[in-house]
Amino acid sequence: MEKGKGLARRWAVELHDASSSSSHSSVPDPPGFTRSAPDADDAAGARQRKDSETAWKAQKAWEVAQAPFKNLMMMGFMMWMAGSTVHLFSIGITFSALWQPISALRSVGKVFEPFKDPRVDTLAPKLLFIALNLAAMGLGVWKLNTLGLLPTNASDWVFSLAPAREVEYAGGGIPLH
Repeated sequence: MEKGKGLARRWAVELHDASSSSSHSSVPDPPGFTRSAPDADDAAGARQRKDSETAWKAQKAWEVAQAPFKNLMMMGFMMWMAGSTVHLFSIGITFSALWQPISALRSVGKVFEPFKDPRVDTLAPKLLFIALNLAAMGLGVWKLNTLGLLPTNASDWVFSLAPAREVEYAGGGIPLH
């Protein structure tokens, strides 16, 4: 037998231009499908999709706004673990705690860009995001102060002044008077 002649293939489909005939009436609808007015269903479905997309965007905006809280807790724990003495690790953690909120505050617009929609109010999530990042920056400044790296006395600024006297000191053991 010559190749391609003689046997008709069962799976072959004859493709021809059926634009002149009505193909909708000859092909039955699949089980579970009912034809209805496309305008009413499409409009209601589109409205429902837009409403669900709006709700999803609002929810995600709040999740992004609350993300700095997790970072705040982690940074606080890392600063506590670093201790209160000045060494490379504690300084690195402290400056990281200062740099992350500063870079996050500089990119507030980019962070909330995916949620920009006239129906989604992003003002409250943005304010929460900014407040949490300012709290994280405050935590970093507090750590700088506990390390003694902030100039808080007049003698830190003027060379001719004597350093401030320590008001308290702690000691243990038996007093030797």
